[in-house]
Amino acid sequence: MNMEYPRPPRSRGIYLLPNLFTVSALFFGFYAVIAAIKGNFEHACIAVFIAMIMDALDGRVARLTHTQTAFGAELDSLSDMVSFGVAPAVIAYTWGLSDLGKAGWLVAFIYTTAVALRLARFNVETSVADKRYFKGLPSPAAAWVAVSLIWSLHQYDLSTFGTKIVTAVIMVLVGGFMVSNIPYYSFKSFDFKNKIPYVALLVIVLVFVLVSADPPLVLFLVSLSFAGYAPILWLIRRFPRRLRCWRRGKKEP
Repeated sequence: MNMEYPRPPRSRGIYLLPNLFTVSALFFGFYAVIAAIKGNFEHACIAVFIAMIMDALDGRVARLTHTQTAFGAELDSLSDMVSFGVAPAVIAYTWGLSDLGKAGWLVAFIYTTAVALRLARFNVETSVADKRYFKGLPSPAAAWVAVSLIWSLHQYDLSTFGTKIVTAVIMVLVGGFMVSNIPYYSFKSFDFKNKIPYVALLVIVLVFVLVSADPPLVLFLVSLSFAGYAPILWLIRRFPRRLRCWRRGKKEP
């Protein structure tokens, strides 16, 4: 005689610790939008950077505590969309892109759309992607470039028509990098528990000294280096292959 036993109720709870970091990132991203609307661009840019720190911690905390869930992954994507998609676009537009007319808000929209496409692709391909690399520039790194640039220009009072054009071009470029297939190192394979050379510790201290000397400018240079190194390597690797195909009179497969 077959007897059917009622299934135990499915747990609908969520883990507090990693989601607390995610909601904190969302809070600072939303605060950045409010601060930008009020014209307080320095606080807006700093809030985005704090959101980046919270975003970096939530995933690591979830992995360390074995509290990774599908709910947390979806919440993280929604938080990233606000903090690294909407917030940098609003900061850039209210700071100076609005003076470019229709082109200004179109640039902000292109950047925001690129973040949405980047996050959607990441969610779809997360199970098959190589954990060592990101496909395309990560949205926090793109926001880092945009926000640090605006923070630097605002600090040195370089709000001219030329700098606004440069800002628009850079935001379109990082938007293109986000939706590209260019591989960026993810640092997920880096083990913080391993021993490091003594010189590496001195380099870390030097980085902190440089950042404290001029935070917006140093952060912009670091972010620009990270965003630009992968496309340069990609071009270097592809150019010889294309050159060989051109010499042979064949198209690259």
